[in-house]
Amino acid sequence: MSDQVKGEEVTLSSFAFPNGDKYEGECIKSASGGLMRSGTGKHTSADGAMYTGKWRKDKMCGRGTLRFPSGAHYKGEFKDNMFHGTGTYTFPDGCIYTGQFNQNRLEGNGVFTDARGLVWKGKFQGNTAPGLKLLNSV
Repeated sequence: MSDQVKGEEVTLSSFAFPNGDKYEGECIKSASGGLMRSGTGKHTSADGAMYTGKWRKDKMCGRGTLRFPSGAHYKGEFKDNMFHGTGTYTFPDGCIYTGQFNQNRLEGNGVFTDARGLVWKGKFQGNTAPGLKLLNSV
């Protein structure tokens, strides 16, 4: 189901951008007559990053997955092209954070699993996590 506004006609489109990026998915016409990504679609950048998920007014917005050429990836909620809400970010080295994000920052309650498999839980505030606790490991 798309996030269309009443009266907007959603069409399926496939197009390439001048910089080499590609998009396949749902679009609507903007006020100027151009196409805007809106609904569900897949965007692949020329450098190999790939986003699959919801779009609204040409921005990643809603649930989706963003994969980077480094091997890192994020699966969760987006708002205005940023990680925002609940999600899971997997780092290139295998570390995993699952929890709250605010404008691309780890912010709020979350769980971090480091490269050795140790699991840490607590409240994250960007690059800090005061009061972070190591959960019992087996």
